[in-house]
Order: sequence, then structure tokens, then C-alpha cells
Amino acid sequence: MNLFNDDTICAISTASGMGAIAVIRLSGNTSHQIALRIFKRRGKSLDLQNIEPYRAYYGEIMYFVDGKEIISNDTASQNENILDDVLITFFKSPHSYTGEDAVEIACHGSIYIQQQVLTLLIRCGARLAEPGEFTMRAFAHKKFDLIQAEAVADLIASRSREAHDLAVSQMRGGFSNKIQELRKQLIDFVALIELELDFSEEDVEFADREKFYKLLKELKEEIKTLIDTFNTGNVIKNGIPVAIIGKPNVGKSTLLNALLNEERAIVSDIPGTTRDSIEDTYVIKGHTFRFIDTAGLRGSSDIIENLGIERTYQKIKEASVILYVCDVTQFDINELDEFRDYIKSPDKHFILIANKVDMLEQLPSVFRDLSQLDTIYISAKRKENIHLINNDLVEQAEKMHNEQAVIVCNIRHHQALSNTYNDLEAVEKGMSEGIPTDLLTTDLRSALFHLGSITGEITTEDVLGSIFGNFCIGK
Repeated sequence: MNLFNDDTICAISTASGMGAIAVIRLSGNTSHQIALRIFKRRGKSLDLQNIEPYRAYYGEIMYFVDGKEIISNDTASQNENILDDVLITFFKSPHSYTGEDAVEIACHGSIYIQQQVLTLLIRCGARLAEPGEFTMRAFAHKKFDLIQAEAVADLIASRSREAHDLAVSQMRGGFSNKIQELRKQLIDFVALIELELDFSEEDVEFADREKFYKLLKELKEEIKTLIDTFNTGNVIKNGIPVAIIGKPNVGKSTLLNALLNEERAIVSDIPGTTRDSIEDTYVIKGHTFRFIDTAGLRGSSDIIENLGIERTYQKIKEASVILYVCDVTQFDINELDEFRDYIKSPDKHFILIANKVDMLEQLPSVFRDLSQLDTIYISAKRKENIHLINNDLVEQAEKMHNEQAVIVCNIRHHQALSNTYNDLEAVEKGMSEGIPTDLLTTDLRSALFHLGSITGEITTEDVLGSIFGNFCIGK
């Protein structure tokens, strides 16, 4: 993908398939001329001189231009050459999404109409846009930086209020401002270090080493804080992983079905029915959760079941929330012994789900043990008290989301920050060992490079192609 070409591009920007309306977008120096070749305004004629930007015009898309047939239409004649009634809006550079002259055509959502309009535009001089090319042009024209560009894709893909809010925050420059602030602090000091090299023969120091050492520590702390938010950002984007675990036949699959409000997992009285992990996502009050039903924890001679149990332990490690389901009529506090570390872990929320309360005839003998833990009493079969689990999960999600003002949710950003942190550690170590200034600047420049690569101030076309290639064609 050529970042700085001046072709006029076009694409369907709305979702693929048939709908009430579809929007077709053009961008480039000749977008207005191309659109006017196939558009006829109702009433007063429209040309390049009397276009009012940011105003919608009503009219028709024509099969013929200046009496010449653009695309074949057996039923059309010069008197019957209307493809569709449309609304068309013109945008003037630099006040458009891409920063170029642009046009948006709102037509009826027939797949045939959409394809015919695209064909007309291409025949008149436009070309089909590549994935993400509209946003790449916006980046090239400095409408926003690379973090904000990537946030556009996250916004489109957001499936929950949290993911949406995070994408909007990054589009508005929250994360960008933080990175630029860190980079500026480092640039100011590197400039003084570079100045020392220019006057190396005079043996002078322009940079206060004590202040620099303090700055290094502060930068490292701030970058480490950002790196540590990646797990939070990842679960916000993809859903908080919730592992449903416990012994066989305690009601794990029944609970999964109750939480999802559908028969997602097979329920049976036969122990070991669930032999593999079953995952599904569900949004509760704007928060996305990935519920994972797992194989029952027990000793087994069945090879397949044992593989499922191994996966259960892997899912426990990956989960942010663990729902340990027990049969309240048969519960033994000792079965939790191997999970004591998770119960006390600050990185996981462990909830004991005391199931089958509908089968109790009297208070369970282990009630005192249960009351000492974070326990919710339910009947998964009757869907009783399921809302209490939902409330607890939402509370944990909101706590997780509110802990950090700036959150890293992109693996590329996480890697660049990790590289920056390693560079700063190398500088700090070099200073303590008395390494010459010219060698320190190598790691300092590397740190600046990695910080600059996050916002796109320093990058390569290969990286840009990889990033924007994951966008949809019309964005």
C-alpha cells in the first residue's frame, strides 16, 4: 500500500450485504469531479463552482454521462437512465475524515445498486480502495496519530460499553498524550547529552546526571505502570475470562446455560460429560464476559477426560474470575485446598457458588465453612439467584476498569513499551557502571525510537501496511 499516492479511491463503507441504505465513499483530488459525472441533482443543476460542502444534495445516479453509456443496461435508454435516487454529500479538504476532498453517496441498500454505483465510479476514474486506506490517508494527512488510527478499528470492533469507551478515549488522544509527554521528557535530556558529545574535547557536562537518574526512574515507573495495564486492556477488548470449575455433576454446565440464557452445554447426570472447555461470550450491563465451562475435576482413567481436566487447569490460570461450583448438599471444605492461592490472589476473583439449594432439607453442616468464603447460594436448575452472580461480576468489571486512567490494549503498543523499558534499564545500568556518554546515547535513541513508533512519529511502511491491512475496505 502506497501511503502517499494521489489516486481517488472508492469503497462501500457500510456493512456488507443488503440493507435499507448503503454508503459509498470516495476520497482524493478528483472525487468531486467523478461524483458529479454520474450524479444529477433534482431541480437546480450542480457543478464544481456551486457545491456547498457538508450539505446533502438529493438527486439521481445515472447510467449515462453526457449521452455516453458508462455501464451496460439493456432496459435503460437516454431518457430512462436512472440507477437510483440518492443523497450525496461533498467534503472539502482539509475538513474531511481523510483530510482530502471526499464524497459520500447514500443509496438504497440493494447489493445490485451498490455494485453498479461502484462500477460507475471506477469507470469514471476512481479505483477500489485497499483495506484501511481511508484511515491510512487520514494518518498521512495528520488528522490523527497511529494510536488514534488503530483506535478506529477497535471502535468498530467494540462489543461492549467498556471496549467502546476505551476506543473513544484513545481516539480522543488520551494514550497519545501520555506517550508524547514521556517522549518529550526524554528528548529534552537526550538533546543535552548530544550537546555534550559535540563539546567532548572541552570535557563539559550540560546534563545534570543526578536529575537524569531521577528522570530515568520516573520514566521507568510510568512505563511499567502502562505495561501492567495490558492484561486489563486485553480483557476489556476481548471479554473478562470467567472459568466455571468444580467436581463432576455439581451443575457447572447447568450454570453456564443459566448465565447465557440458552442451552449451550449438554447437561447430564453422567459424570465426565463435559470433556473439553466450552466458551461463549455474554454482555452484562455493558461488560463483556467470556464464560468457560470446564471438565469436572477428578481422578480418571479416561485419556480423553484427563486431557479435558488438563485444559481446565490451564483455563484457571488464564481466568480473571473463577466460579468454583459445589454441590451444597455434599460440599467438603478440603476440596478447595489446591485453590487456596487463587482464593487469596489479588489478580483473580474467586467466588464459591453453592449450587443445588433447592435440594436442601436443612441447613448444611458446612454452612460455617461456606460463610467464611465469598459464597453465592443458587439453584442453577431453577435459575434462582443467578442475578447475584451477574451483580458480582459487573462489580468486579467496573473495579477493574476504573483502576487505571490510561490503559494499554494493543499488543504492538505493549511490545514497544516493553522495548522502551529495556532500553532505559540498559541506560540506567550503563550510568551506574560509568559507561561513556556516546554509548549511552545508543540506548537512549533506541528508547526514543520505540516510543515514537507507538504514535507513528517514527515508523516504516511495512508496519503501516500490517496495521491498516486489518481494517475493513471502506474504513
